[in-house]
Amino acid sequence: MSPSRKSATRGHGLLEPLLAHLRADRAERLIPEQHRDGRILDVGCGSFPYFLAHTRFAEKFAIDKLASIDPPKGISWHVLDLNISPRFPFPSGFFSVVTMLAVVEHLNPEALVDLFRECGRVIVPGGSVVITTPAAWSTKLLSLMALLRLVSREEIDEHVFAYTLPLIGWYFGAAGFPMSKIRFGYFELGLNLWAVASK
Repeated sequence: MSPSRKSATRGHGLLEPLLAHLRADRAERLIPEQHRDGRILDVGCGSFPYFLAHTRFAEKFAIDKLASIDPPKGISWHVLDLNISPRFPFPSGFFSVVTMLAVVEHLNPEALVDLFRECGRVIVPGGSVVITTPAAWSTKLLSLMALLRLVSREEIDEHVFAYTLPLIGWYFGAAGFPMSKIRFGYFELGLNLWAVASK
């Protein structure tokens, strides 16, 4: 089965394929071209790593709490529950880019500083951490969309916390990223936010 035909998220939702595509497209545009000769780690990629299957990098790595049934060729898969241990099984400076697309809202916010610090440890100097997450104001709208089966109810029900851009900036700063090297923005009509932190 081709990557585009596999589900990028658990559960069902009419808009899920489109939303996964928009997240992947946003992340693609945030990654500097010079990083693509290195390694990328996609954290919390889901049972099918949609973004990794569609991005171009010399080496690709995935982390999720669930094992993949059939990961695409060329992706090294690692099982890790970040709510239990935010420590990555990789040496320091191993990756050019770490991505977390629609992930942090599922995690314990008390562990987010440690997770961002770990992301900073495994990227090279000049490397980047790219995240997307629903904007805090969109929580009620997403719950309604889940009831209407426009988005995955399983995914929405597992949201633990909702973030604002200043709060994401605070977490990155507390993890040791220079504030001058953090960029933010919104996409999907302001329903989601993105952030890039560089080392």
